[in-house]
Amino acid sequence: MHAPDTAAPLHRRLFTRRVGGMLVRNTVVSTGVFVIGFGVMVLLVEYAGMDKVIASGFGQVVSSTIHYLFGRLWIFRGSERGVAHGYLLFLVTAAIGIVLTMVLMWAFLQFTPIDYKIARILVSVISGLVMFVLNGVFNFKRV
Repeated sequence: MHAPDTAAPLHRRLFTRRVGGMLVRNTVVSTGVFVIGFGVMVLLVEYAGMDKVIASGFGQVVSSTIHYLFGRLWIFRGSERGVAHGYLLFLVTAAIGIVLTMVLMWAFLQFTPIDYKIARILVSVISGLVMFVLNGVFNFKRV
């Protein structure tokens, strides 16, 4: 497995064919776990009467946990970081992702007329790219 040249600037490491392949795998996994987290959010809002922003956070926790397993085994395969240490770092990046998701959801709902479901889809694209970079560079060290 090809290790990244960590001496190269980040923008040069991100725009490579190898990282592009990881991004494609990440997109496949992210789409699947997004559907699960989205479902959790909708169930909590529509049937449990939970606040939309809080429900988006719960959905993100569920999808992030599933995403870690796929990240470790398929997206960033070849990581030399131990599973326990990697999961702890993933929890830190997931916390950043949850905060980012909730802040962006709040902003969309506060400042636009967009439905919360559409807002969540838009937020997932933004937060998903941020999380890909954070995990690829700092956690799995594959970018």
